[in-house]
Amino acid sequence: MSASRTRRVRAFTSAALGLSLALTVAACGGTTQDSNEDEGGGGDEPAATADAGGEFETGLSIAMLPKSVNNPYFDASSEGAEAAVGELEGEYEYTGPSDTAASSQVSYINTLSQQAADVILLSANDPNALCSSLEQARAAGTSVVTFDSDVDPSCRDAFVSQVDGAEVGRTLIEMMSEQIGGEGQIAILSATANATNQNAWIAVIEEELANNPDYANVELVATVYGDDEDEKSFQETQGLLQANPELKGIISPTTVGIAAAARYLQGSEYKGQIALTGLGTPNQMREFVKDGTVTEFALWDPTALGELAAYAGAAVASGIITGAEGDTFTAGELGEYTVGADGVIILGPPTRFNADNIDDFDF
Repeated sequence: MSASRTRRVRAFTSAALGLSLALTVAACGGTTQDSNEDEGGGGDEPAATADAGGEFETGLSIAMLPKSVNNPYFDASSEGAEAAVGELEGEYEYTGPSDTAASSQVSYINTLSQQAADVILLSANDPNALCSSLEQARAAGTSVVTFDSDVDPSCRDAFVSQVDGAEVGRTLIEMMSEQIGGEGQIAILSATANATNQNAWIAVIEEELANNPDYANVELVATVYGDDEDEKSFQETQGLLQANPELKGIISPTTVGIAAAARYLQGSEYKGQIALTGLGTPNQMREFVKDGTVTEFALWDPTALGELAAYAGAAVASGIITGAEGDTFTAGELGEYTVGADGVIILGPPTRFNADNIDDFDF
């Protein structure tokens, strides 16, 4: 039996004996990562320590739980994670809800915990609503690594971030300003109202607009939410243009939203008149760039993001890292990564895609 599975058996025993107590634990606020480590997670284990020179365990069961399935962005992340798990000789599962409500992810977290998954890779729909279920999963021996969208740091072991959040926000407003000539009204078409990553990027955009003189003539007039649903995002785009006749551009920092907005613009009188930028995959946006609907957008490689998340999860489950600042691990061909403050691991800077380079990418 592997060391991780031995720990899990003991953790499940402790969890079973104290189930009534576990069910009454308040979400996140009353539990911190430090207190979990001091208490040994399951209650009868010594505090975990990192073994930077250790080897990845084989046979780990690793599950990816995205915000929603049937999403091209997360499908690409899953491909990367599955490839990494294969290299690690583990077992992989990709599962999740079809909608983006935070409550929809709870049952999947509970099921994976009951199945004794070694690792859950989670892109969270809400920073706090999932914490109670995540804490129960961790107490039962499951390592939790978030990616793409985080939860409260006390509720997981590590977070694999696409890029530095501030850099994303600055890139988005910079592209938009360039495309509208540095002046005019703009709007934001986001995913869900509680999405941690979306809100962080929007906050940076708002801060840049308020404090950066380069954007003194750019005005944010509306922020709407398409809930990462194609049809709703399409309708929200239509609504923005009807409600704001002076609108010059839309930023959509979500792959579902930007594609839906582009599709609306493509078939309307606004094609070539309203600037659209945001975060999208080259494959879904290629036709819109080639026909002039979209000039430029950005993203990181979601396949590499999923791959890094899988290696990070396996590193935690194998005891190579604990999520402490300064921990290091090697993520296959992606190379060596160092854990930053609050357990954050950053993939790298975003890439801008336009007519000059979009055919160089296939994801």
